[in-house]
Amino acid sequence: MPSELRFLILVEGQFGPLTSKTANSCIRYTPDRVVAVLDSRRAGKTAQDILGFGGAIPVVATLEEGLRPSPPPTALLIGVAPQGGRLPKEWRATILGAIDEGLDVWSGLHTFLTHDAEFVDHATRRGVTLHDLRLPPNDLPVSSGRVRSVDATVVLTVGTDCNIGKMTAALQVRDGLRRQGRAVRFAGTGQTGILIEGWGIAVDAVIADFIGGAAEHLVLEAAKGADIVLVEGQGSLLHPGYSGVTLGLLHGALPHALVLCAQPSREHITNNPWIKIPPLSDVITLHDILTRPLRHAPVIAVCLNTYDLGERAARDAVARAHDDTGLPATDPVRFDPAPIVDAIDTFHRARNTTPHAALA
Repeated sequence: MPSELRFLILVEGQFGPLTSKTANSCIRYTPDRVVAVLDSRRAGKTAQDILGFGGAIPVVATLEEGLRPSPPPTALLIGVAPQGGRLPKEWRATILGAIDEGLDVWSGLHTFLTHDAEFVDHATRRGVTLHDLRLPPNDLPVSSGRVRSVDATVVLTVGTDCNIGKMTAALQVRDGLRRQGRAVRFAGTGQTGILIEGWGIAVDAVIADFIGGAAEHLVLEAAKGADIVLVEGQGSLLHPGYSGVTLGLLHGALPHALVLCAQPSREHITNNPWIKIPPLSDVITLHDILTRPLRHAPVIAVCLNTYDLGERAARDAVARAHDDTGLPATDPVRFDPAPIVDAIDTFHRARNTTPHAALA
């Protein structure tokens, strides 16, 4: 990814803790790349005001204002991923305007900019590049268990629901393991993880038969020179809309262990109030049953997203998760990620003292 890359992030009308995941993650993990956020509804505020992090990154009302900072942006990033991943038609003018101003465009939508004749025509005439982060490779195989040959310990984040912090958990743990001197790689499986890490495959854009093959390919690549591979989870086995991609990741990545992500305040599956989220212990049992036939992957830690709780309630939730599951638990953003980092490190060391660990 170009070192001089500087984003103006388009999130018109949707900048917020839960509504602009791509923008928020870019601001948290690569703030040096963010020049400004474009959202007329929040104009005049800062990222810190809206998200509680991001410092003085300004929110502006128009494309013209977004071009004024010095140094100016070099690219427009579409900073939201709405349900279904479709491009809001009212954003076309802004995107075309950015292209005409000489900005590259980065998008994680299912609507591919490079398949849109008008965008391609403007980009060609202006000499800029369109980047579709979700566009998958076209030569993926069906998964066949090849991950069993790697020596690295593979850990997959899974969740009680979608949009619950699986990517963030993996990134926080990645940084913690690196501080301990571990050779660890993060395998991005969604548009935001790819944007942050600079490589990966958006598995929710892959034809269903090849989701496992995509996960397998990612793990094989990430395992080169790594002790530990952290695979970004997607969806949830409990979600009626997004469970397929979750199962594809489980079977393709063949993880050795899982980290379960949950939000204590969330009682029902997103957009499906008829589905109550079961107790953590039941969710752990479900994953235990599903992974056992191919390669048993125990849940070894619990990661909580407590952003919407007060300090005391958050600490109580962490303690309750530990008591209910008997596993290390923490909110790795709000508190120290060490309990999860230590659980993975301990699991990795134990696995590598067992004969034929690579096949275990």
